[in-house]
Amino acid sequence: MKKRICFITTVPITMKSFVLDTARYLYNQEAYDITLICKNDETFKSELPEYIKFIPVSMERGINLKGLVAVREFVTIFKENQFDYIQYSTPNAAFYASIAAKLAKMPVRLYAQWGIRYVGASGMSRKLLKLFEKITCKLSSHIRAVSPMNMDFAINEGLYKAGKAKVIGNGGTIGVNLAEFDINKKDELRKSVYEQYCIDSDAFVFGFIGRVSKDKGVSELIEAFKKIVEKGYKAKLLIVGSNENAGIDEDVMRWAEDSKDVIFTGLFPRTELISMYSAFDCYVHPSYREGFGMVLQEAGAMGNAIITTDIPGAGEVMERDVSCKLVPAKDVASLANMMEYMITNPDMAREIGRQAYVRTQKLYERSIMLNNIAADIKEVLGEL
Repeated sequence: MKKRICFITTVPITMKSFVLDTARYLYNQEAYDITLICKNDETFKSELPEYIKFIPVSMERGINLKGLVAVREFVTIFKENQFDYIQYSTPNAAFYASIAAKLAKMPVRLYAQWGIRYVGASGMSRKLLKLFEKITCKLSSHIRAVSPMNMDFAINEGLYKAGKAKVIGNGGTIGVNLAEFDINKKDELRKSVYEQYCIDSDAFVFGFIGRVSKDKGVSELIEAFKKIVEKGYKAKLLIVGSNENAGIDEDVMRWAEDSKDVIFTGLFPRTELISMYSAFDCYVHPSYREGFGMVLQEAGAMGNAIITTDIPGAGEVMERDVSCKLVPAKDVASLANMMEYMITNPDMAREIGRQAYVRTQKLYERSIMLNNIAADIKEVLGEL
């Protein structure tokens, strides 16, 4: 009889970005019976292959009483389907599903801990979120931390004991599809982006992709870039993502919006992000907290020099001083100095980008990651 595997996330976009390729791979390579559970989305549902079963469960953002309804739905689903292996990720889905899976006496309750939400919180909110995280970890039979440093942090925080969790491969989720992020297209795509945004060929282009928010370090990025401009360097800053402005100082945003050297492109479909990475001389990722940084792997796939913060997750994707440069989080001066270093040492910047590509190809190519995940699932199922 086929082993029954169930993957759970809160929303479809996470499922599509981080789980769907794993589901396809497991069906094709291992002939597992696959079920996906997340919030309902008819478009997502219609695009799934017929061999993947989809069960919608409504889960709202934030912890609220509606979560009790989700837990009840999960218990019913688990008892009806008797899954051999349940994997849940993202905070709300993991919290609800871990409770329900324990109540339904599911044998494998694996928490894919792709990040620790309370790290960016403070006060009572931090205490409450940490409690929810600790409950999820306690109720799970297995935990897969997204990186070694994230796992060490969780152990030191008392979320679980050493031995309950492990890291798959070098860390991360599903890696990068190098057939999609094809570095051979870089020059052509770079030229088209330069033409679209009227960027001079001799300008040094810094890039950022993600939420335009405080916890992603966008305020520090803009302030650091302002120092670069004030020193007279010919540079551009491309900011790609949803302009949430969450927590960013108004004066900082006003300067960026008025500057001819800062370009806010807005959101791009994932399939078109390769064009933006192709335009960057240096990818800057000044995040306060991070799971493992898919954007860093994508930047590496396109041979970008990388500056990121010396924190769990982000600081582990690439190798310090070989395939990336690390700076302290929330430190404008250090970030500005490193950005200036990239401009004034173009050969070194290119070498860092080359090494980032080599590391991505060696450790994070999607087929490697999927094979690692499949091997881990087989090992867990072999324990039954």
